Amino acid sequence: MRRIGFLAASSVAAIAFLPITTLPSIDKLPGFSAQSARLELDWESKFDAIPSPDTIRANMRRLSARPHHVGSPYDHDNAQWLLARFKSFGWDAHIEQFDVLFPTPLERVVALVAPTHFRAKLEEPTVAGDPTSSQHDEQLPPYNAYSADGDVTGPLVYVNYGIPSDYDELARHGISVKGAIVIARYGGSWRGIKPKVAAEHGAVGCLIYSDPRDDGYAQGDVFPTGPFRPRDGVQRGSVADMPLYSGDPLTPGVGAVPGAKRLTLAEAKTLTRIPVLPISYGDAEPLLAAMTGPVAPPAWRGALPVTYHLGPGAARVHLRVKSDWSTKPIYDVIAMLKGSTSPDEWVIRGNHHDGWVNGAGDPLSGQSALLEEARGLGELVRQGWHPHRTIVYAAWDGEEPGLLGSTEWVETHADELRAKAVAYINSDGNDRGYLNVGGSHTLERFVNDVARSIQDPETHLTVWKRSQLARIERARSAVERSELRSPNGELPISALGSGSDYTPFLQHLGIASLNIGYGGEVNSAGVYHSVYDDFYWYTHFGDTSFVYGRALAQTGGTMVMRLADADLLPFEFSDLARTVHGYVGELEKLLDAERDSTVERNREIGEGVFAATSDPWSPTNPPPAEAVPPHLDFSPLDNAVDSLTRSADRYARAAAAAHAQGTPNEAVLARVNALVLQSERRLTNAQGLPRRPWYVHELYAPGFYTGYGVKTIPAVREAIEQRNFTEARREIPVVAQALTDEAALVDSAAAALGGT
Repeated sequence: MRRIGFLAASSVAAIAFLPITTLPSIDKLPGFSAQSARLELDWESKFDAIPSPDTIRANMRRLSARPHHVGSPYDHDNAQWLLARFKSFGWDAHIEQFDVLFPTPLERVVALVAPTHFRAKLEEPTVAGDPTSSQHDEQLPPYNAYSADGDVTGPLVYVNYGIPSDYDELARHGISVKGAIVIARYGGSWRGIKPKVAAEHGAVGCLIYSDPRDDGYAQGDVFPTGPFRPRDGVQRGSVADMPLYSGDPLTPGVGAVPGAKRLTLAEAKTLTRIPVLPISYGDAEPLLAAMTGPVAPPAWRGALPVTYHLGPGAARVHLRVKSDWSTKPIYDVIAMLKGSTSPDEWVIRGNHHDGWVNGAGDPLSGQSALLEEARGLGELVRQGWHPHRTIVYAAWDGEEPGLLGSTEWVETHADELRAKAVAYINSDGNDRGYLNVGGSHTLERFVNDVARSIQDPETHLTVWKRSQLARIERARSAVERSELRSPNGELPISALGSGSDYTPFLQHLGIASLNIGYGGEVNSAGVYHSVYDDFYWYTHFGDTSFVYGRALAQTGGTMVMRLADADLLPFEFSDLARTVHGYVGELEKLLDAERDSTVERNREIGEGVFAATSDPWSPTNPPPAEAVPPHLDFSPLDNAVDSLTRSADRYARAAAAAHAQGTPNEAVLARVNALVLQSERRLTNAQGLPRRPWYVHELYAPGFYTGYGVKTIPAVREAIEQRNFTEARREIPVVAQALTDEAALVDSAAAALGGT
């Protein structure tokens, strides 16, 4: 799993320990006194010289040498090797094992039974010259983990990307999927949404294929000539309903440890209700070619040499899925450097080590860099560096099936993490290109400061400057370009939905989190979750010289060092207030758009416009008119954001004044840090989101029908999108209270610094 957002447009906000309009200079860092900043930058300079592209390459070669999915021998072997490496670097390291539900396939059948006969291969062939693509006895075959078992036959219906709006389009053509097997192409949402929505509409089975328009020959040369997906390449992946909760499906909310209460399979809400399998576009082509029915809309047509029909028609498909539903062990490798002065404040850094097959790009390009970070920090300790706060590095297992290792660890250590965790920094896959960052907006200024400190290995600009120039090039107006060129400008980070191991930290416990990585110049979608995501592919088409692996190690290590060593934790609240103000404005516009579209739809119904289209309705049988969305009172949110904005300004002024007067004493710093550490927790609600209480963050959550994609202020936004206005009205004051609580905490921190 892998989704991260780009550094985005410009803004100006306050920096803790610095006046609002001042950017950090070489001897000043947010949260550091002048003296401690000089010492910090000296240690960072030493660290910056340590990460080696050759070592990162060697790490990847070793870790990706064999398939290492959950439950495989090489997965356990890799965990033991990682443990030994951490210990050799001087870290206090151990393995934590969890036993999780992880189904593996026993039977897989996809066959066209009418009007002609065809049986899908459901396998990925060896590619000449790619040595690990031949390890068939150790590879998991193409399948979707957590698919229901089933043996079904039905007419085939093409549903485009299989998201809710696609079913609205089918309804306008008078097409139902009830009793049918749907075929959806990858894209448009996380894969688990596709069988979920299909089942909600009455389908009995689901096939997901990779269309060459999206990641195959329509995009460029296919593997092994180029990086894109070959004809028989297949994207594996989990289809558990992760927007309900991540982790082991049988132990929601608690760690999957011996003695844990486990649900039965029938009770597990994240398992699909219908069987689902992924197939290649080689296997999909005969199925699509056999279909009849209306021709698909232009936007639905892929790049296969067939006419894309919607169905249903003569084409009927037999789908059978049967899995081994046993539990498997997973192995989290946890390493610590104990803090010298604040050991009960933890800075946590993680990347997963399991893959669907050999997993060179996803996840080992990130894991190999993280291991090099750990080597670098261990070397600094040998040279005399001692982090003030405790640093925890984690190599997670079981991320691919559903963030299993990170979630079970977080749930097991929840109370300790709520008390001690400062922040969590995640990475996953890594390629050539630009620094991509998503996460908590209290860390937005912190991210910008670090990005100004890291050199891009190809342009030799800072990675911040390279991102800024890319934004200017993509700007859609002269005004936007002018704003981006501002010397005092900042690049906001994106909000996080789901798709990697930050989810349990940020959205279940309310721990400030970041997801970091480089990319944008290499398209790895063509081998994503296939046997071809291996060392051969990565060294020919990815970060071939591993210099962006070094950049990731430098970036992650610098972030960890600054969070671990800062006198005052470098959280900043003006960016948060500005960002939430924008989210509230989006909600108001969303409601207006819903109202306008409803009025227009009802007008068309009244005028019989639908009778003149391809829609099945007629003047004598029109679709029902819809109720116009009611007024919603957003004033509680507006007032709460205003309060947070004032509190953020008060804190920035207090921090600047404290810095001007000299570093506050240790007792004051301890009080303020204890408050700031809890700031992300204040944005949570213990009751959780409607119908999914595992997710408690009021600002960020994966969308119920997007999976990876984020929904900001999700309780209100999704209620409006689903036209549940009673719920939206009820949730507005809940979110407002969380923002008000955040403002109160920020005020307390400002007062502790001596602000007024």
